[in-house]
Amino acid sequence: MSSLKKILIVLFCVVLLAAGWAAAIFSKTDTDRQRELISAAQAYLEDEIYIKAAPLLEEAAGYQAGLTLEAEELLKQAYIPLLEQRGYPRKYTNLLEQQMGRQDAAPEVFLEAAKYYLGRLKEQEAFAALRHGIEKTGSQELTDFYEANRYVYRVGRGAYQEAADFLNGYIQVRQEGLWGLAQLDGSLVLPCEYDFLSTYDGGEVIAQRDGVLSGIDLNGNRLALYKGEPVTGVTNYSEGRLAVKQSQGWVLALDTLETGSAVLEEIGTFSDGGAAACQNGKWGVVKRSGREWWVEPAYDGIVCDGLGRCWRDGAVFVRQGDQVLLLVDGEQIAGPFEDARPFAGGWAAVKQDGFWGFIDREGTVRIDFQFDDAKSFTKHLAAVQKGQNWGYVGLNGTMVIEPSFLEAKAFEKGSAPVRTADGWQFITLLEYEPGQSGI
Repeated sequence: MSSLKKILIVLFCVVLLAAGWAAAIFSKTDTDRQRELISAAQAYLEDEIYIKAAPLLEEAAGYQAGLTLEAEELLKQAYIPLLEQRGYPRKYTNLLEQQMGRQDAAPEVFLEAAKYYLGRLKEQEAFAALRHGIEKTGSQELTDFYEANRYVYRVGRGAYQEAADFLNGYIQVRQEGLWGLAQLDGSLVLPCEYDFLSTYDGGEVIAQRDGVLSGIDLNGNRLALYKGEPVTGVTNYSEGRLAVKQSQGWVLALDTLETGSAVLEEIGTFSDGGAAACQNGKWGVVKRSGREWWVEPAYDGIVCDGLGRCWRDGAVFVRQGDQVLLLVDGEQIAGPFEDARPFAGGWAAVKQDGFWGFIDREGTVRIDFQFDDAKSFTKHLAAVQKGQNWGYVGLNGTMVIEPSFLEAKAFEKGSAPVRTADGWQFITLLEYEPGQSGI
């Protein structure tokens, strides 16, 4: 055989061998490539060389193949020790967001994200991840974690000698003997310079200063002026109604401070179209006209809250002697109780055998009698007293804000007034977002 033929045969074999090698290399699947990258990265992870493991796992996770999820979990193991270094927190959270965005996302990834954000004091991001996970997966574990952590709060500005209850997002506060109006964080909208200041309703509050009774807006501009006979008392203003006490008794007034002719011996604050009122020595629930009654005046008293409200969804607690009865639509539903607080948007607090618990509108006990004092639920929180201090309980009966306040009142729009050694201050839940169904 000639030398040329030998050379050609050798070259042909080399080409065939090279082609075989190339075929072997290029026939690797994405899963094969992932496996090689993961194997190399795991060696770095074992040696805690995270900075070199991360790029290998990033490449492996970039393939849409059989080992993508495994690569992502290992990648998080590489990221977590590097979170104090620039850029890695964003890489980690981007990976979490990607995993949470998948249709078949597992509850565990939402829980991981929530715990990470809570550890970084990013409560809003944590609660958003939990809400998303609960909605997407229905996980009870996520729900339990959400309930256990959703009541983180901050203390707002201001400390006052006295505070009423929130209504329509504002609250009456007193400082140095005079009243003002504060918003949810405790900052003043109207300064503490009034002898009397009512609740806020429909863009107006009723104010009295130096004997002059006026309707004013939140800038202090006068909207109405009372010109009737002298008054010795004024109720809170709600649902376009208030009452003033004249020589002949209490008469209803409109937002213009023009008074009607119906005279009552006593009257509270309107809520849901009804107010506690006394006529001929007996109490009932009067309608906004002041002449017709939801509950005829036949009782020794009506249970009212701190703002003078008693009526909610047709339910009212009445007093007969030393007993308290629950009436719904005028009919007795439950009782007798030793005491009660009016319904306020959730379950009502009632007292039995010396302790307070909670019932629903049908009179069913929802939380057993175990508290030293209590206020009714507003949606899913209620202020309760255990020993000397007040905290807040959730619908499952668990204390979600531990008793640490000298006194506590109901939440509205995520905020509540609490009394501390410094006076009345305001706490606001970090989870609550305006417009979201909340407390």
